[in-house]
Amino acid sequence: MFVRTTEMQADRAKLDDGIAVVRDDIFPAVSQMDGCVGMSLLLDRETGRCIATTAWRSEEAMQETASKVMALRDRAQQALSGSEAEVHQWEVVAVRRDHAAPDGACARLTWLSGDPTTADRAIDTYKMVVL
Repeated sequence: MFVRTTEMQADRAKLDDGIAVVRDDIFPAVSQMDGCVGMSLLLDRETGRCIATTAWRSEEAMQETASKVMALRDRAQQALSGSEAEVHQWEVVAVRRDHAAPDGACARLTWLSGDPTTADRAIDTYKMVVL
């Protein structure tokens, strides 16, 4: 699975309006794109930091949708009165979810960096120890 993230700083006064646009308009449009397997929106209400993620069955599906999601990204940015979006693409190497996330669910993200030659070992350790 592959993920595209879009991060921006939103106007905190616009968060609820932006969430409604993402939930009601953008999620359904992205979900209908070939190869999409899910989407989420993470936000910090105290700072206005927003991270939208779209998950794709393959790297090819993610690449093929890049131009299609641009207009949707712009719409979310306008609704949130957000800063310039920073977009990244990722390979998902470990996932564990016991059940669907209920309304109001939270997430903890950990950003790591290090020597790329040890990435496989780090992923294996994460899977065995943390998960």
